[in-house]
Amino acid sequence: MFAHICTQDFNQQALYDALLAQSHPMPGAIVTFTGLVRDFNASGAIDGMSLEHYPGMTEKAMLSLLEQASQRFGLAGAGAVHRVGKLANFEQIVWVGCSAAHRQDAFDAASFVMDTLKQAVPIWKQEYQQGQARWVAPKASDEQAAMAWLGSFTDK
Repeated sequence: MFAHICTQDFNQQALYDALLAQSHPMPGAIVTFTGLVRDFNASGAIDGMSLEHYPGMTEKAMLSLLEQASQRFGLAGAGAVHRVGKLANFEQIVWVGCSAAHRQDAFDAASFVMDTLKQAVPIWKQEYQQGQARWVAPKASDEQAAMAWLGSFTDK
């Protein structure tokens, strides 16, 4: 299991290879997700963003989230990388990979990690729009997505 914070772009193939190498037992499925910086938000075009984090705590929270996913979905392996610093539109921002014996577990685990990451991991976004910087507030839809997983845990 691995969780990294970085300022430089990441190599998806290298991350896939690392996930496969640390997966045990050997998985029947690997699901990966790569998020990009969008060039828009609800109010229009943006010119990039900057991300800040709490060093040490951020990585610990990411690992905890991956451990939860691993326990919940019976993963063979899991990894996540999140960039911080100033990012331009369309740059890679986050990568999540989950391996499991069966594809549905890998898909569900990757969705769980992405849906809960914004709520559970201390990373703050600031968007640039028309020369102005604005901190991004948590969205109700992100909170609802995370809470839906919490409900699915208590239902079982």
